[in-house]
Amino acid sequence: MCGIFAYLNYNVARERRYILEVLFNGLRRLEYRGYDSAGISVDSSYFYVGCEDHCGNSCKPLPPLVFRQEGNIDSLVRSVYEEVATTDLNLEESFPIHAGIAHTRWATHGEPAPRNSHPQSSGSENDFLVVHNGVITNYEVLKETLVRHGFTFESETDTEVIPKLAKFVFDKANEGEGDQTVTFSQVVIEVMRHLEGAYALIFKSRHYPNELIACKRGSPLLLGVKELNEDKGTGASFHDVKFLTNSGQPKELFFSSDAQALVEHTKKVLVIEDGEVVHLKDGDVTILKFDNDKGKSKGGHTRPASVQRALSVLEMEVEQINKGKYEHYMQKEIHEQPESLTTTMRGRLIRGGSCKAKSVLLGGIKDHLKTIRRSRRIVFIGCGTSYNAALASRPILEELCGIPVTMEIASDLLDRLGPIYREDTVVFVSQSGETADTLLALEYALENGALCVGITNTVGSAIARNTHCGVHINAGCEIGVASTKAYTSQIVVMVMLALAIGDDTISNQTRRESIIDGLFELPSKVREVLKLDQEMKDLAKELMSEQSLLVFGRGYNYATALEGALKVKEVALMHSEGILAGEMKHGPLALVDENLPIVVIATHDACFSKQQSVIQQLHARKGRLIVMCSKGEASLVCPGGSCRVIEVPQVVDCIQPVVNIVPLQGHFLKTSGDLRKKIKHSDESESRECGRK
Repeated sequence: MCGIFAYLNYNVARERRYILEVLFNGLRRLEYRGYDSAGISVDSSYFYVGCEDHCGNSCKPLPPLVFRQEGNIDSLVRSVYEEVATTDLNLEESFPIHAGIAHTRWATHGEPAPRNSHPQSSGSENDFLVVHNGVITNYEVLKETLVRHGFTFESETDTEVIPKLAKFVFDKANEGEGDQTVTFSQVVIEVMRHLEGAYALIFKSRHYPNELIACKRGSPLLLGVKELNEDKGTGASFHDVKFLTNSGQPKELFFSSDAQALVEHTKKVLVIEDGEVVHLKDGDVTILKFDNDKGKSKGGHTRPASVQRALSVLEMEVEQINKGKYEHYMQKEIHEQPESLTTTMRGRLIRGGSCKAKSVLLGGIKDHLKTIRRSRRIVFIGCGTSYNAALASRPILEELCGIPVTMEIASDLLDRLGPIYREDTVVFVSQSGETADTLLALEYALENGALCVGITNTVGSAIARNTHCGVHINAGCEIGVASTKAYTSQIVVMVMLALAIGDDTISNQTRRESIIDGLFELPSKVREVLKLDQEMKDLAKELMSEQSLLVFGRGYNYATALEGALKVKEVALMHSEGILAGEMKHGPLALVDENLPIVVIATHDACFSKQQSVIQQLHARKGRLIVMCSKGEASLVCPGGSCRVIEVPQVVDCIQPVVNIVPLQGHFLKTSGDLRKKIKHSDESESRECGRK
């Protein structure tokens, strides 16, 4: 995922060196998203071309400076300072107002190279610069049109059409005019009318010095606000956008793809919504609501309405975005799972004395439980890890609720336009609450009148705001791209959801109470699993030279097989496939030989005897087996010590996937590091792999 960061200081002097370091540090906070190149743009000096007295009257400002580099952020930093050393650029020059933008890119259109890095430019004079997260689906059509109008393209990116389109709009608007008549926001809104796809954009222009404009459709973007005298007892407070109008007070404004890059500067943020255009000028924050469909329906382009939005306060501390004693964020988050699970359940599990029944209280959905119980079906929608978490929870929902449960991958539902009815309850599962395909599926479900429930880890996210009700998983800040603690907390929340929906059924009361007891014990069981760290490292050394891996699971642990295989792909960059064990004879068995490593999840549940049969068949084919089983059952799954065994604590079957996934998370994280060392990546490749953490 690409990362966006921007910084604007207003009415407070900042040296160019300081501005550069703020931008570089912002990019470092986004490294975990994965990237292969990076770039920044800052202003030249205040001197103007063709204006000897530097007054700026009727003079053309110098083009902004653009630095782009393949590789990691340290490579970008080195290249910037090396280039500065060969010029007369003054790093100590002070700017009372300055707007800078920065970007980390993960290659999608065009190979990793400086010409394909962001910011992308409108041309040699850098009249318009853009950083972009997302995909422009109609860029080829726009590119052909711009080429016919004389524009020359230097990159293979879809992004380059955006700044060139901005220049085209600007030039057309000012044809034959002596003075500039079109505003920056008008240029950007006209550009948006032509864009299709998902994007978060920040625009910078030499024609509009010290201004920035951000807009989004489907990709996350936040505005951070810091008034520099707020700590001096002025009594000012941020309650709404009115306060952001120019009071003349010094302030710093930030744009970022993620809150992690903002929290060290400010906790006061605005979550930008789809279709909003946020214009920073002269200390003002102007928010316009752009609706292209509304303009078309009226037969012309209407002027977007100005809106007011409330700021929110980040519930995050700087300590949460530091790695501490761990090598990388994913490792840290794996080891945080006992605490994150405890936080997820805190205040929601009720276990009184002998006279008080055990129950679950989910305040976010309690007013909608009757509606959910009357649903004709429950539909889970998610992507990737979130989909796997929902899949792990489906059996217990069907058991306790007695309602048909169907699973949908968000993108596939949209491709098919699958039926969603008013009598359905649709549950949207997303760690960030901003997953693009899941958000589009949410719009689709709302249009069809279904009750929409959100399960997210991010307060104030788009899914949290736009669903009728929901549950926050409260797993804490998850920085690693490969989700770990959010996955286990999602499973726990959905198990609690099943308990809450099925709470009116007397016949399964004993079952519900045993699950609640198991949930209370779960954090300690996960701590026990984390003690297998060295054993997993040893196993990783044995597998680091392999090219492929199969993971077999069944019942509750089919999702564990899918998620374990997904972690191998994401982190170890190694082919892996999660397979439903019941389908083994229908193709996968033909792959088995003495060389292919196979993980079989065979902890003790209703499918245990079937998994024993699977192990026997794989063993007959001389399969290279690694079996995960419940403690004390190694002899039942691996007679005679014929395969490698991973023993994990036994818990209630519906929450066993939480315990079982932990060794697969930590094991393949280590595999990734060993694999990278073994194949001796170049420094640039090494940085890209580390970036994916």
